[in-house]
Amino acid sequence: MCPYRFEKHSSRKALLLVTCLAGFGSSSLVASAQAASSNAAVHHKAHAHHPQAVTGQKAEIAAVPAHPKMRRPASINSTGDEHVTVSTSRLARSRGGGMMRVETAPYAIQTITKAFIEAKSPTSTALDLIKNLPSVNVSTPDTSGMQGGRIQSRSLTDADMALMVDGAPAASAAYMAEDIDSENLDSVSLTPGSSAVDLPATSAAAGVMNEVSHDPSHTFGGLMDFSYGTNNLSREFMRLETGDIGKSGIRSYLSFSNTHARSWMGAGINERRHLDFGIRKDWENGSFAKLFMSWNFEDFTIDRYPTAAQFHKYKDTGEGYGRKAGFDATGNDYWKNNIDHWNQLFLSAPIHIVLTDKLQFDLRPYYNWGQGWDGSSGGFANGTTTFKSGQTIAAGTPLTSYFQENGALDVGATAKLGYDIDKHNHFELGYWYENQDYTQHFPVSVTKADGSNPSPNDSTYQVYSGGSRSYFGNTTGYEIHSLFLQDTAKYFHDRLLVNGGFKYVMSNVWYTTYPAHKQMGQNLTAPLPHLSVSYHFNEHHQVYINAEGDFRQPSASALGNTTLTGKLPKNQYSIKEELGYRYNDKYVIVDLDLFNYNITNRLLSTYLGNNQSGVVNAGNQTARGFDAMFSTQPIYGFSPYVSFEYLNARMDTNIAASDASGNLTAFRTKGTQAPLSPHVMANFGLTYVNKGFFANATVHYTGPQSVSIAGDQRIPGYVTNTLSLGYHFKPVWYAKSPTIRLNFTNLTGSIVRTGVVGVGTNASAVRLMNGNLSGAGSSAQFYVEPRFSMTGTISTGF
Repeated sequence: MCPYRFEKHSSRKALLLVTCLAGFGSSSLVASAQAASSNAAVHHKAHAHHPQAVTGQKAEIAAVPAHPKMRRPASINSTGDEHVTVSTSRLARSRGGGMMRVETAPYAIQTITKAFIEAKSPTSTALDLIKNLPSVNVSTPDTSGMQGGRIQSRSLTDADMALMVDGAPAASAAYMAEDIDSENLDSVSLTPGSSAVDLPATSAAAGVMNEVSHDPSHTFGGLMDFSYGTNNLSREFMRLETGDIGKSGIRSYLSFSNTHARSWMGAGINERRHLDFGIRKDWENGSFAKLFMSWNFEDFTIDRYPTAAQFHKYKDTGEGYGRKAGFDATGNDYWKNNIDHWNQLFLSAPIHIVLTDKLQFDLRPYYNWGQGWDGSSGGFANGTTTFKSGQTIAAGTPLTSYFQENGALDVGATAKLGYDIDKHNHFELGYWYENQDYTQHFPVSVTKADGSNPSPNDSTYQVYSGGSRSYFGNTTGYEIHSLFLQDTAKYFHDRLLVNGGFKYVMSNVWYTTYPAHKQMGQNLTAPLPHLSVSYHFNEHHQVYINAEGDFRQPSASALGNTTLTGKLPKNQYSIKEELGYRYNDKYVIVDLDLFNYNITNRLLSTYLGNNQSGVVNAGNQTARGFDAMFSTQPIYGFSPYVSFEYLNARMDTNIAASDASGNLTAFRTKGTQAPLSPHVMANFGLTYVNKGFFANATVHYTGPQSVSIAGDQRIPGYVTNTLSLGYHFKPVWYAKSPTIRLNFTNLTGSIVRTGVVGVGTNASAVRLMNGNLSGAGSSAQFYVEPRFSMTGTISTGF
């Protein structure tokens, strides 16, 4: 591989997009031909499976296969698509009102199911839905579903996670709302300490969050809902299902939603339009082809994240820290001058082909493209700059500065062959390719006379200096080639499962600045071993161990926002071990997971403003603790759920720092609590169902935590809560499932900080290793729990 590259586009990216589209059609011919040529593939006998066979990394809601003749994949990271066609089967695996599910994988996995999703507000993102899982502390900036937020998990963050839709890389946590509407979600699963060998991800030290999209219905119909709520929220959604199209075996759906809401803090109006499309074809021999595509357009006000002083002023006096409601000649902080304007296209097209009774092939291409800009105050003109025409811009004229993403591309594919060696062993060999390419610029324009920001592409407002436009920027990205293999062995009537795998990653990272065209880059390789062992004593008891290696390279977007001084940040490496026990019967589920992480060259996210984050190295770290979950089947209509995590995360090195005189030394951080590592998190949920009436209440607690590298800034523990109430009416005419529900958040009106948008270095001067005081540092900026909100929704299937 070349040491670096900086082309905006390459033919391989175009070819991979064609693969996503053409592969769906070509698979139809291949699978049909294979089905016709081999009746054995149709009528083969799958190997004996344990009654609670392990599901795949997709962790879909498993129950009854849609086609009785479908092959049941032997791999623990199966690509077979399992479906829910009988509601009682889904309920048998889901407990605690859908807040927990019976799991059998040989690693920790935590899942919320459709029952819980349907009780929540349609504005919910995946982050809202996983807030009560034991391994995560989730911070979200709004209640209208316009944005995403941040995840903390076992001393790590969402930057250390693989965030997926149907097993394909999706938007970052901060923009989770771009991926999929909640009505089209079947489940959300979190594997907090592991990632499958065949998953297209490396940055998964904190595990994987996978959203499983809705499979098209076999019958014609649809779903529609309308929501109205606090902050002038209004949202409309409709999904149309084709059902099975003739005898082709093809079925599809198309949905659209429109959302409007005011900002809860300060002034601002937010708009979102979203489209989801899904299509699927199944064959009797177990082959299938599926495509999911989403398009998202939004204009939302960029939040101001408060410092500790701004937060306390708001809590003590009620004086907010949001954007201004009108033109601000002093600070140029009018909300219309702080807008995030964005278009996003996401596509995944998994294909599974049964070639023979023992041989299968999987192809999983994906494509993710985004383009847009964020505007913010750029100060005021000094009288030396001009418009494009050459006319001088008067001194004191308000300016707008931009983060302009000319193109954010993530395209790739995994290809895999699976072979049943004998009745005990299933072997897989595969290849993964990915290309990320981000091109961004930071131009300046004159703010419009009404205080709003113009498009940075509008030449009427563009700022020039010396005859040239102010248009510096950069291109960052990487290209990955990876080979992987794994073997899954089952013995003692499938009670013992042993999976060993190995992934070898070859990555080429580049960073080029404009207009100087200064270039940096590096090639790297990483061997990533995986081993897991599981044993079922009987149908009730299971134990497992899991160990794996992981590495994370700085993301292209974070590199593009970080000031670099001649070299790229070091890559982060992790070694992780888990030991778990599960129990389930027809009444309860119990899940206990012990974990240990050793992290080298920890990468921490820093907040740069304007909704952008950078990245820095922060030494080595050790984290260990345990998660516990418990839930039951309904008892007189009540289904309780409880989860708990204890975490002890410590920094293993003294982090480099400079004293007030500029001398290089270090913070006294070795042995101290790692940032973003609360010792205790706890959750409680209670669901009640009686005939048509349903209700769900949740409470979440996160303990105190450090939010700076030096450990001199902390936030106290906090409690959040939600409540859902609703009623399912009997069918009326074409309305098959008329339902009304009310969703409440922050019922107590608590004013609390739930997390940070970026870790600070030191909020005040601290004593360093050389005995001197530190120089000026940075303090954290915070997420604040949005005030009380209520959303009412009416919905029906038809």
